[in-house]
Amino acid sequence: MAGRPVLTLTSAPAMNEPTPPPPPAVPAPLLVLIVCALAFIWGTGRELPQLVASHFDGAGVANGHMPRGPYLTLMLIITGVVPLLTVALPTLALRSATARINVPNRSYWLAAERRADTVRFLARQMAVFAALVIVFLCYVQWLVVRANASQPPAMNSQAFLTGLAVFLVCTFSWVLRVVRRFTRLP
Repeated sequence: MAGRPVLTLTSAPAMNEPTPPPPPAVPAPLLVLIVCALAFIWGTGRELPQLVASHFDGAGVANGHMPRGPYLTLMLIITGVVPLLTVALPTLALRSATARINVPNRSYWLAAERRADTVRFLARQMAVFAALVIVFLCYVQWLVVRANASQPPAMNSQAFLTGLAVFLVCTFSWVLRVVRRFTRLP
């Protein structure tokens, strides 16, 4: 049958094929983690005294106090808002075609055919970092609750430094993963 177009199947995407939707501003698993963290802080906050030892020196001795209500409000805001902003602001900014993204091998990773995947990867990585922050903040809350359970209140400095070291190692590993992703070309 001459004159009829021949249908061929190829693995290359068609030029008019719609691009995948952008990642959500805040992924659902991260929202669940934030809600769980807020519930943890609220629940453990009930164990705190009316005047909370909220700041400690290097030896773990309390040197700053806050009323329980303002302390819990501050912890809830920090634990809820900081991770949301850590993820939502960059993710929303990356949706713009004119967003300035500074990554190694920029011309390769931001080429039209790879830009959507690059943006999705960066959004996922911001969610991972936000999760690290949430876990660390919950750990600090747990240490503060434990510190306030003793009289006089005293924080286990070794436990805090260990938690901080774990957080910093995880953050360093996260940075290496992101940088490695963009410095190696396939």
